Amino acid sequence: MSELINNSRVRVNELKKLILDLHKGISVEETKKKLIEKLGSVPYGEVVQAEEELIAEGLERNEILKFCDLHTEALKGHIDTTFAKQIPDGHPVDIFIKENKEIKKVIDKIRHLFYENSKRNPEEYSGDLLTQLHEQFNLLMDIEKHYLRKENLLFPFLEKHNITGPPMVMWGKHDEIRTFLKSCFNLFEQKDEVSSEVLSGFIELMFEPTVKLIEEMIYKEEQILFPMCMDVLNEVEWYEISKQSDDIGYCLYSPEIIWRPEFQEAEEITDNLDKIRFENGSLSKEELEAILNTIPVDLTFVDKDDKVKFFSHGGDRIFQRPKAVLGRQVQYCHPPSSVHIVNQILNDFKSGKQNVAKFWINFHGKYVHIAYYAVRNKDGEYLGTLEVTQDIKEFKSLEGERRILQYDK
Repeated sequence: MSELINNSRVRVNELKKLILDLHKGISVEETKKKLIEKLGSVPYGEVVQAEEELIAEGLERNEILKFCDLHTEALKGHIDTTFAKQIPDGHPVDIFIKENKEIKKVIDKIRHLFYENSKRNPEEYSGDLLTQLHEQFNLLMDIEKHYLRKENLLFPFLEKHNITGPPMVMWGKHDEIRTFLKSCFNLFEQKDEVSSEVLSGFIELMFEPTVKLIEEMIYKEEQILFPMCMDVLNEVEWYEISKQSDDIGYCLYSPEIIWRPEFQEAEEITDNLDKIRFENGSLSKEELEAILNTIPVDLTFVDKDDKVKFFSHGGDRIFQRPKAVLGRQVQYCHPPSSVHIVNQILNDFKSGKQNVAKFWINFHGKYVHIAYYAVRNKDGEYLGTLEVTQDIKEFKSLEGERRILQYDK
């Protein structure tokens, strides 16, 4: 088998066969046995390459997502991260890993509560343990910031290096974890009627699968994603990620060290054009940017190639937009479950079939109106799509008239 050990191309092909066997119903145990016999350990970069090639060859992302955990289980203990670069203190990856340590601490406490419940008689009241579990799961909800930094800062840079499959699959797993966490919270309302036996059912049905999904994600991050990112991304890209991370926030951990790359940050190029001239007047760049950020709506513009080209950045944005999304394919800015809707809107706008699509939703105490407008030039040619988002809760409550000057607080 020496030809397998020393030939990356052969190893990737063999790994693809093993993954496809999993999808055909071959057991994890048998796959793991074949993996050990034929390959021993697999460099993390080849795991990513195998998945990318399978997707490029027609294997649906949803199919990869469906069997993602089986892949992880089959590869566990056989991924070689020996050649991963050293991670400096305070580096974005260092922060991700330190967050994972804090997440693991919370999961350890959750599992201890599982154990405490197992020692009780089935009829014994366990509402006190459910309350404690509720507190720990509240802490786990902070994981949202961990995932958002991956989705909005890390993944866009990977996409610029033509690595699209693994980020898309991982985003799908994020959404699965979000769904499980939300379902867990539906059970916490029943603490007044919970016996040890009932709580055991909750644990088996929802709590244990949720923490297991989170643990599997940590493994995928630390064994595959982060080592790959350290190899692929350069210091300029990491610096951009680092600068924008504060805007999203951190999970159960506050960075203690500010990482600085070895290079000196270059001076920003100043714009010598004092005025931007329009058909109906002219504005300085400062005036235009201030106007766009003052308008009480959130604006995002996606160009004709489906890339995010601009967004306004007022003080009370409903949906946050880190700068890393600029130049990003808009389909990658949405979870896999809603990409088909995004594509339908864009296709209908490009074909001229439609010009406007509107939605309204309840979101974090706001009543949010979201409208998409086809942007066209004078000749009717499609230039892109403008998203306009606004909290209309205040307008729904208006009555009568206000004709006297009265400032709002």
